[in-house]
Amino acid sequence: MNAPTNDHLPVVVIGAGPVGLAAAAHLVERGIEPLVLESGPSAGTAVRDWSHVRLFSPWAEVTDPAAEKLLAPTGWTRPDGAAYPTGGDWAEKYLQPLADVLGDRIRYGTTVTGVARAGRDRVVDSGRDGQPFTVNVQLADGREERITGRAVIDASGTWSTPSPVGADGLPAVGEKAAADRISYRVPDLSDAAVRARYAGKRTAVVGSGASAFTALASLADLAKEEGGTHAVWILRRGIGENTYGGGEADQLPARGALGLRARSAVENGYASAATGFRTQTVELDSDGRMILVADDGRSLDPVDEVIVLTGFRPDLSFLSELRLGLDERLQAPAALAPLIDPNVHSCGTVYPHGVNELSHPERDVYLVGMKSYGRAPTFLAMTGCEQVRSVTAAVAGDREAAERVELTLPETGVCGGAGLFDEPGDTEQSGGGCCATPTTLQIGVSAPGSTSGGC
Repeated sequence: MNAPTNDHLPVVVIGAGPVGLAAAAHLVERGIEPLVLESGPSAGTAVRDWSHVRLFSPWAEVTDPAAEKLLAPTGWTRPDGAAYPTGGDWAEKYLQPLADVLGDRIRYGTTVTGVARAGRDRVVDSGRDGQPFTVNVQLADGREERITGRAVIDASGTWSTPSPVGADGLPAVGEKAAADRISYRVPDLSDAAVRARYAGKRTAVVGSGASAFTALASLADLAKEEGGTHAVWILRRGIGENTYGGGEADQLPARGALGLRARSAVENGYASAATGFRTQTVELDSDGRMILVADDGRSLDPVDEVIVLTGFRPDLSFLSELRLGLDERLQAPAALAPLIDPNVHSCGTVYPHGVNELSHPERDVYLVGMKSYGRAPTFLAMTGCEQVRSVTAAVAGDREAAERVELTLPETGVCGGAGLFDEPGDTEQSGGGCCATPTTLQIGVSAPGSTSGGC
């Protein structure tokens, strides 16, 4: 008598963003039924939050092949492959049409609150691998349900959990009290109310990635039109040759141009830089303006607003009953972490990876997309679709396809060496630095500020 299997159950995909929808498309292509659980009201809820930001990856690099096959019978055609979509374009012209094709395989307003093995808590070994997964969810009206699945692909991203201004990873003292004047998103200055919030004001921008570049460039444009507008760029390390990214050496021209715009904002006086500044306290002066104080006692002149763009971190709370193998630093899968550790890599470099690097002690559970990178800041957009191609092949039992690498990405053209602290970092280190390039190296494409993972 054959042992019972869970093959009749759906694969639960958490999140209807770019990577979650791509996972569903790959599952459908393999004849496996997905069930996508999305906490928001529509596809790409997180992407819609930054709908005003333009990707520096063109359309040709942010759609998934399996998704395109699924869309083709509807008459859908990909927009001009050389054009650069905004987040809003991406959501409306690709993610929502894909979600519409998937239809009732997606449940909106459904927040995952817990995942476990049926009848087995984290401690129990006996019969564990043969049990399906139970997924507890809370619906928009407050009701709770339990869903059963054969595998779980967590593509929920990190958008809902931005990192704080506090340089030690904890909220700075006073950060919560000043929450009405602190934002953790790139502002949409085309919105009149948002524009009024920053016009004529002194704003601190904390962070050193693409999101910070975007905010600095936007505030510089505003300063040209609104007198008194100024940005204070707060960096936890120094300014070096590669602080602004690859510039003209970047094979992604839009990404290189973004860094050059940030450099221009500083050089033309629309922004000033405070380097080696690790915020510990947010104080209020007698006028209610904020004074940022560093852990070395330095304080900055008062600012009216603070924009914190220091990255994101994964929400692992609802996975606590699963046996995950996570790196103690990055909270990324242990086998993937050494390839993306910003203590070693600072140039967006990652080696080809898939099911082998994304597997956990708990079989048939995968963290993919931005969440797979944990706290690492350099998620590569196209990598998300390669990840789900590989893990869905593994779920289908096609190990050969799962272990095959099917991705080639453009090079960034620069490497800043290691460094997360004060020093700019050497461009070369012993052994060729962090970017010694084997033939299988991938260097890729992030969405703006690594806010989302495309394909």
